[in-house]
Amino acid sequence: MAHTQGSYYVPHGTKWPILGSIGMFIALFGAAIWLNDADIGRNIMFIGTAIIILMLFGWFGQVIRESESGVYNDQVDTSFRMGMLWFIFSEVMFFAAFFGALFYARTLAVPWLGGEGMGASTNEYLWNGFEAVWPTNGPAEIGGKFQTVPAFDVPLWNTLILLTSGLTITLAHHALKKAQRTPLIIWLAATFLLGFFFLYLQAAEYMEAYQHLNLKLSTGVYGSTFFMLTGFHGLHVTIGSIMLVVIWFRVLRGHFKPENHFGFEAVAWYWHFVDVVWLGLFVFVYVLVA
Repeated sequence: MAHTQGSYYVPHGTKWPILGSIGMFIALFGAAIWLNDADIGRNIMFIGTAIIILMLFGWFGQVIRESESGVYNDQVDTSFRMGMLWFIFSEVMFFAAFFGALFYARTLAVPWLGGEGMGASTNEYLWNGFEAVWPTNGPAEIGGKFQTVPAFDVPLWNTLILLTSGLTITLAHHALKKAQRTPLIIWLAATFLLGFFFLYLQAAEYMEAYQHLNLKLSTGVYGSTFFMLTGFHGLHVTIGSIMLVVIWFRVLRGHFKPENHFGFEAVAWYWHFVDVVWLGLFVFVYVLVA
């Protein structure tokens, strides 16, 4: 039964939070003992992961059924919007930490190791003979000589792909608000297909980096920051693409109305966040690498 406007919605008792907690505990426990050379840890981690996936399907499915049945009111919609905004803010801070690490390494740590701004003799104490140039794999060239990924090759194509996907998700949103289901389905499908194409090109870029450029996660400070930033962004693109596929199937089933479609909006917000982060990556990790 729908709640009246102005009343505070209190969800009923549910098993999904405790099931998710159990799954996360099992997955992390398994990962921990796997990292300590216990082979059984891998199977335990997979069991925990399966429980988490089951929880996600069950919990999201329950929320979708409640939403479609008209249980939620405007207060719930506001709560969902605030929750999504805070979630995206936390993701912004997550990437800010890695951008901060890149800034610290390039602008502060590397010049200090080279003796810049700390006296000519400082270099002799920190690391004698180290040249403060960027990109670098640090003193002693950890991981060996490497080459950077050219910015105006695959990274440029991926930038154009994500910018185009930002346009297609916007067109899909406009089609939804005008109750145009066919354009909505087409533009939404185009968005997640572009997302998966981005991931394909990034995988090809990683293979090229590892096999021919000797650029690896173990290639000193540049390799670690490069793969942490681009890798976590790729993970977010993967999550966003899966979310888009779920939304697309919901559209096929007739979900979402022009006046009530926050589930769609939340995914669109997330996708635009992914686009903006990539623009920062393209500039600071690829273009300004020299």
